[in-house]
Amino acid sequence: MIRAIVLLSSAVLLLLPQNRAPYYPTPEDVVDRMLALAKVTSQDTVLDLGCGDGRIPIRAAQKYGARGVGVDIDPKRIEEAKANARKAGVEPLVEFRLEDAMTTDVSGATVVALYLLSSSNATLKPILTRQLKPGSRIVSHAFSMGPDWPADEIDRFVSARGDETTLYLWRIR
Repeated sequence: MIRAIVLLSSAVLLLLPQNRAPYYPTPEDVVDRMLALAKVTSQDTVLDLGCGDGRIPIRAAQKYGARGVGVDIDPKRIEEAKANARKAGVEPLVEFRLEDAMTTDVSGATVVALYLLSSSNATLKPILTRQLKPGSRIVSHAFSMGPDWPADEIDRFVSARGDETTLYLWRIR
């Protein structure tokens, strides 16, 4: 069941019934900037909540040798992500699971990547702060965690396609 249609950057996006975020892939240059802001290394496990086509975990594996995990509630996106991992040759480093981002166990992650609406980020905040270990990082494309949890770092730039982009980074203490 489709709840809404959103027109954004000349593309029609369908909102899933959960209204957590429309499927709108993060541009490749923004993915690279997110991973750099989070200072991803080969020692990290990058968990992408709402992974779509899997580009964030795949890029983390390709560029940094990090382990990548993606979860999404759409089985079509999970199949696409698995196919993309095969094409990229990073299957041993990544996994994709059909799960709800709001109920996923995040405790094994050292980096959590988000491109969800602010309301979804706010819902995730208590889960993230309870389950993530000190030193873990959370990086979000476009959406904050709200005024009661200011980001440790904010990166504002113009993306390769000309969009003004904001990234937020939080460190778990």
